[in-house]
Amino acid sequence: MNARVLVTGMGGELGTRVAQLIEAREWAGDVVGVDFVPPRRRLRRAEFRRIDPRDRDRLAAFVEEYAPNIVAHFGVYEPASRMTPASARERTEACTAATLSAAASTGVLEYVVLRSGLEVYGPPTARVSVPDEDAVPAPTTAYGRSLLAVEAAAKGVALRCGVPVGALRYAPVMGSHVPSPLGRMLRLPVVPVSAVSDPPFSVLHPDDAAIAMVTAIERRLDGPCNVVGGGAATPWQAARLGGRVPLPVAPGLWGLVGRASEVAGAALAPHVVDLIRHGCTGDGSRAREELGLGDLTSTQDVLRELFDWADVVAIARAGEQAA
Repeated sequence: MNARVLVTGMGGELGTRVAQLIEAREWAGDVVGVDFVPPRRRLRRAEFRRIDPRDRDRLAAFVEEYAPNIVAHFGVYEPASRMTPASARERTEACTAATLSAAASTGVLEYVVLRSGLEVYGPPTARVSVPDEDAVPAPTTAYGRSLLAVEAAAKGVALRCGVPVGALRYAPVMGSHVPSPLGRMLRLPVVPVSAVSDPPFSVLHPDDAAIAMVTAIERRLDGPCNVVGGGAATPWQAARLGGRVPLPVAPGLWGLVGRASEVAGAALAPHVVDLIRHGCTGDGSRAREELGLGDLTSTQDVLRELFDWADVVAIARAGEQAA
């Protein structure tokens, strides 16, 4: 096939993992990624271009010159993960607009797959507690609306170019080395939880997220697809699993808790508060049926890995004994 592949957001943990998987595939020809920070893992043959997505003209010119056949769009930045909510929204909008428009203009684009999230559905309702892809999106947070805007932009490319576009609606991605605002909050000694409810949420292991992206490319997934780790947990259960102290928070006090959490080193983004208060799950049947993703790491196992991540241990000098 010898496809020319572009990976946006390659400097992030997920973008790098996807690039590593793609460069090992026989169908992949040139593999190039862009981001405002370089990858932290070794890439054998994929190339990286350091371009801040806010420099739209430079990014668009590069994409147009490279003329990718496939775009794996991980230039979708989660608020309070690697940057502030405002910066995340700005870079997401810029990267999406510049990359997809430029790729569409080349006339050689064959497929687009992008990162989205369960946040597009908004809080569960009495009618739809575990949404599937037919549920009408109703995001209530800035991050959810940003993800839905990315999907809409990609649909515009699909109509313009007549190419399939897959939107992977991930459960919150967490791992021992993934900069996740939810993961950072759960690692706090005292974990804020809702005083009036204990709703279930699901998460996704980063390796499963990367595999889903590459599988979507290989199978040409078209349309939205929930990708969710098996099972679920509640905030109270997660806190206890990690040996943390749950702190019940009344509905009107989340702003105060958010400021305290940020001081403690774990910025509490609105979409994380939404998850704690209302839950976040999704029906992963389509991922199992169309992508063959039937053996994803369970939510409980992802949480165990998060909490089992060893602290830094000082190594004694020669001739000394560790305390």
